[in-house]
Amino acid sequence: MGENSISSDLIRGHIDTIILRILCEGDNYGYEIIKSIHKYSNGQYELKEPSLYTSLKRLESQGYITSYWGDESQGGRRKYYTVTPLGEENYHLSVEAWNIGKMLIDQLIKSGEGSH
Repeated sequence: MGENSISSDLIRGHIDTIILRILCEGDNYGYEIIKSIHKYSNGQYELKEPSLYTSLKRLESQGYITSYWGDESQGGRRKYYTVTPLGEENYHLSVEAWNIGKMLIDQLIKSGEGSH
């Protein structure tokens, strides 16, 4: 298993939180969300469209985001997504849970280092 597949597996479980982070910065549409994720990862991670839209549907059904159609400037109409107050709260809770989990995993993985 290569380095990229490991990081992709780790990231996969946090896609919803990553998307919420981007939407907390402002309303956005699918392609721009993908570009933002690629940019924030310094080109190391590329979210695929099917994963994005599966996550967006899930977030919308949970009430964490809503969507609306933009106007038709510059080509076709785009569907924009906006985070709800519930989504913003969920984002902050997820970051908190991530920090606790990261600390625990560090303890479990690194606990034996240097003791032999």
